[in-house]
Amino acid sequence: MSDLVAVIIPAGGSGVRLGSTLPKALVQIAGKTLVEHAVNRMAPIASQIIVAAPLGFEEEFKKLLGDEITVVTGGVTRTESVKAALSHIDASHDFVLVHDAARALAPTSLAMRVVDSLRAGEKAVVPGVAVSDTIKRIDKDNYVTKTPTRSKLRAIQTPQGFKRKVLIAAHKSKDEMTDDAGLVEERGVSVKVIAGEPEAFKITTPDDLALALKYLVGGANEDMRAGVGTDAHAFSADSSRPLWLAGINWIGEVGVDGHSDGDVAAHAICDALLSAASLGDLGSNFGTDRPEYAGASGAKLLQETLVKISDAGFSINNVSVQIVGNRPKIGARRAECISALSTALGGAAVSVSATTTDGLGFTGEGKGLSAIATALIIRSNK
Repeated sequence: MSDLVAVIIPAGGSGVRLGSTLPKALVQIAGKTLVEHAVNRMAPIASQIIVAAPLGFEEEFKKLLGDEITVVTGGVTRTESVKAALSHIDASHDFVLVHDAARALAPTSLAMRVVDSLRAGEKAVVPGVAVSDTIKRIDKDNYVTKTPTRSKLRAIQTPQGFKRKVLIAAHKSKDEMTDDAGLVEERGVSVKVIAGEPEAFKITTPDDLALALKYLVGGANEDMRAGVGTDAHAFSADSSRPLWLAGINWIGEVGVDGHSDGDVAAHAICDALLSAASLGDLGSNFGTDRPEYAGASGAKLLQETLVKISDAGFSINNVSVQIVGNRPKIGARRAECISALSTALGGAAVSVSATTTDGLGFTGEGKGLSAIATALIIRSNK
């Protein structure tokens, strides 16, 4: 398989300027650590994520992030941490994105645009935003030596994307740089700058934390709505019926009966989004009285739900879905599930979890699957 994307997240920064004795990546905003926010936003575009943790905190990071994320010991500097992580990337990956746990709110859509540029042929791609202040270059005595033209300057963000072999070659250098694009530039490789995003700012001070919280929970000028959705289907007596769950096909598993493809995770998310936007529910929008949706995929229903809530003036802040059942085992394919669901929702932040019911109920007895989803959507009142 080609075009696979790996993501490296150096997470060794201290939390001193945030007033924390913990590494910065372990500081929490809205109930999650910075590194969790960063991982969740990168997961939809990545088949492998490697976090470089500070020495002595590796086990804490592993417990926090779970088995699907590779945690390695980072170095003293950012460059050392990226080098340590690079050696763990599977050779099947064509592209590598290097992110920053301190830019925890960089949206999935930004990462997608970086990857799209790489797939279009670029060797190195970085997001950047226009500089609003005039910049002066000074000498050792603090005298101005030059005033660069502001229109030609960009403040560079992450994630930064590279062809894997280009990044590996660049890290053979012994130089230290504040970003990986600098190492690539030194080797004469052209670096493409694409438009960055306001949410990809670097969280360094308590004021930055306050700004991040505003992005996460909104403010007075935003209409925030939450919705809950559920769905359940019994396993089919037809052993040839395919199982579609969380947007992906589970080869070798018997599917569930239903009007559409029976994807309980996708359906629960649709239900939650429609509920939050006061647009009815899954049945009233895509029910059995709508023959055009017979056999429709979960991805199609998610895409159409996105159109409906967008037309109503809402955007998705995040969705979360928990799948309930004895099989299939979700853990090994969680990243694929997140990617499929997020892609269908236009790059929205998605989290996926799974549980059993200890033998209780129809799911515990192995008769079917169910799912419960929550959704947070926002409509600007500006």
